[in-house]
Amino acid sequence: MLTERLEFSPERDREIFSSVPAAPAVFLLRGADAESEPYVSKTANLRRRLHRLLGPVEERTRRLNLRNRIHAIEYSPTGSDFESGFILYKVLRSNFPRTYSNRLRFRFAPLLKLHLENEYPRVSVTTRLGRLDGPNLYYGPFPSRTAAEKFMNDSLDFFKMRRCVDDLHPDPSFPGCIYSEMKMCLAPCFKGCGDEDYAAEVSRVRAYFESRGESLVREFTAQRDAASSNLAFEDAAAIHLRMEKLEPIVHPLPEIVRRIDRLSALVVQPSQLGNSVTFFRIDNGAIYGPVTFCIQTAEHAKSQSMESRVQQVLDLFVLPKSSALETMEHLALLKRWYYRSHRIGEIFIADDKGIFPMRRVVRAIGRVFRGEKPEADASERPGTDAIKEIQN
Repeated sequence: MLTERLEFSPERDREIFSSVPAAPAVFLLRGADAESEPYVSKTANLRRRLHRLLGPVEERTRRLNLRNRIHAIEYSPTGSDFESGFILYKVLRSNFPRTYSNRLRFRFAPLLKLHLENEYPRVSVTTRLGRLDGPNLYYGPFPSRTAAEKFMNDSLDFFKMRRCVDDLHPDPSFPGCIYSEMKMCLAPCFKGCGDEDYAAEVSRVRAYFESRGESLVREFTAQRDAASSNLAFEDAAAIHLRMEKLEPIVHPLPEIVRRIDRLSALVVQPSQLGNSVTFFRIDNGAIYGPVTFCIQTAEHAKSQSMESRVQQVLDLFVLPKSSALETMEHLALLKRWYYRSHRIGEIFIADDKGIFPMRRVVRAIGRVFRGEKPEADASERPGTDAIKEIQN
């Protein structure tokens, strides 16, 4: 997990300090007592941080000093804050299995949960992930619970799925609720619809979430065109108005918001090694890596394209199945990085067939290596082509 190890003794402190890089790293300090807790942290400058913790004790200072307690130093140089955060998470999880979550101050990512195990499915916002191979489906991660609730409520206004949270026992004598009064729910609570009709509506909602709104855009477009062909211009105008109301809901949806068990992505980060970048793979919402990708010059790459070399590295990733708790933690780390106002590195989402946009990835490798800003190209966002139809 940590790649480097040094034995520490106060008599050799200058030699030891000069041998570690003055660069970002995750490190662990072990005491001579095997039962004592290690000191684990990350830093932007390992040499300076070790000198502060293990250097000569200064008089009249309350600064922490471990000079006479530490026996060994373990560390891994890192090239980005994303890499530091993920390695720190793995080291803390290994050394403090009971308290690592509190140490990292996890705030789990808000998700939408489609309760398909229920006889009459509904949607809710949650931060708890169940089994990804179970009947329920999860969509996210969203930047906040407020954002998730707004997207859910605004989206469900276009459907007639129930919003109540109780387990239903349909009774024709039940008076219903405000949504059934407003014709915004099929009202399965008092058998206002057949089970087949409700299941069909659930399928529409599921398709909407999984296509990031495209399914409903296509449905409205077909209805509008059919109404126009039949000279029902008032109906076509009403449908067009609904499409305009849908645009501000779907268009701002972050690219990373996907069905979690199908969330596959590649994160490109700077590397601490020269002529290289670092890859992280996202699969089913879990993070795997880091893996170093060496950038070759054109002279050395004539026999093999950059795209094929990237694909070879992606194929080297080992993707063991993660538990629900691990996936929640990985999504929390991913959310923390992705929704920053200024983030280092770039992310690329695979399509439904698991294929990455290799040309864009190759261009991003060069930008990340040179420290340039990401390419802002909204036209390549999923769903944008469908949304453009609204304006036609």
